[in-house]
Amino acid sequence: MVAPGNRPLRVKLILPALTEATSPYWRPIKYSLFPPLGLATLAAYLRPDDQAEIVDEHVEPLSIDDEPDLVVIQVYITNAYRAYGIADHYRGKGVFVVLGGLHVTSLPEEAAAHADAVFLGPGEQTFPQFLKDFRAGNPGRIYASTEGRTLERIPPIRRDLIRRRLYLVPNSIVVTRGCPQHCDFCYKDAFFEGGRSFYTQRVDDALAEIARLPGRHLYFLDDHLLGDRRFAQALFDGMKGMRRLFQGAATVDSILRGDLIARAAEAGLRSIFVGFETLTPGNLARHNKRQNLGRDYKAVTNRLHSLGIMINGSFVFGMDDDGEDVFRRTVDWAIEHGITTATFHIQTPYPGTKLYGRMRSEGRIMTNDWDLYDTRNVVYKPARLRPEALKAGYDWAYKEFYTWGSIARASLRHGSLKHQIKHFFYASGWKKFEPLWDLMIRARQLRKVTPLLEGVLSRVTRQKRVNQGQMPQEEKPQLVTIERFPKV
Repeated sequence: MVAPGNRPLRVKLILPALTEATSPYWRPIKYSLFPPLGLATLAAYLRPDDQAEIVDEHVEPLSIDDEPDLVVIQVYITNAYRAYGIADHYRGKGVFVVLGGLHVTSLPEEAAAHADAVFLGPGEQTFPQFLKDFRAGNPGRIYASTEGRTLERIPPIRRDLIRRRLYLVPNSIVVTRGCPQHCDFCYKDAFFEGGRSFYTQRVDDALAEIARLPGRHLYFLDDHLLGDRRFAQALFDGMKGMRRLFQGAATVDSILRGDLIARAAEAGLRSIFVGFETLTPGNLARHNKRQNLGRDYKAVTNRLHSLGIMINGSFVFGMDDDGEDVFRRTVDWAIEHGITTATFHIQTPYPGTKLYGRMRSEGRIMTNDWDLYDTRNVVYKPARLRPEALKAGYDWAYKEFYTWGSIARASLRHGSLKHQIKHFFYASGWKKFEPLWDLMIRARQLRKVTPLLEGVLSRVTRQKRVNQGQMPQEEKPQLVTIERFPKV
């Protein structure tokens, strides 16, 4: 290659569309939620005079007629073939192409056949070195993240490259990397192999990033927002005066332990993703889901409801102890315990995980067509279910949980009328108004929904301070008036 030297670079960063974009399950609103923060993070390491562009193919068409100096492509398992096609096209025109992401880290040899350079693991430490090598005309083939992983004083994300009006939640943010847990089905263990698997930003840097975001609503995309207690406590204490409304994710054990979840609620947490995964202890033990073993799921839902926090519950079907009754049991439990929204998955053994290695050694992997590894298709031989029954049960669970009757029954599990109304409108709005969402997306009007989202997320309960180690004893909260927030 010709060394760019000190001249400004023309850089194109691409998130190719997932294969779900062409499937009957495609939900435009689901893939119009969050901008590609990973690419915006890498773009922050470019020089001010470099010309950078981020293209998210989920929300806008991708033109490949140009010839930039450098193309950076983020690869997930179900966009891998699309990513490779784009990479091959640009390389055919002499453009330097780099690939990175979860799938590249899991299968670097596969990805390397379509790239001039590949990135393994997180890129905050390796991408700056690559840019230095690239400008000098001597880039490497493999940049692997191992030692020195840190988020200390990383440059601010290039949010100026994000087209905010194309997303329902442009104010998404990540303040940690990785997860302290090591479930055998999780992609992230392979991604962070060889170095620190969980680390955080400095609290003041995280608060500064939050302060730069307009409006009130935030969505923390961290895998485990409560994973570092000292960091999370300082973060929530710092957010108290910001009058923010936010959503995030945490584990079962962290919700039950101490007062951290109460501090989060005081800081503005209104909805949380919780990986319940399965109601069967044998499944939890087999998959090293230790943070759920021996935990009282009902106590989790009671505590979150008492704090006015809605629950997005995650459940996985097809684990080895699952029989024909798993679908009905899971849906009934979720409705009975007032789960606001549910995300169901067919167990999927991603390459690079311990689960994939075990199933491969047992001869249970049925296909390596990565387009099917979307948690909606059966790609392995279940232990106690026929593949057809697993697929049919998964489809039934989604349909049954989101019937009008099921939404109404789950809403009625809450102790106050206002909480019931909040649950009903949030759940039905998410799944029952697809034509309206599609219209808003096509008209580029998603930002007008933000005040409605903030209104639904507003606090409807006032819970007394929960002291460390003290669990709420009942679900019925004191009623107060819904907070009113200004439109943005």
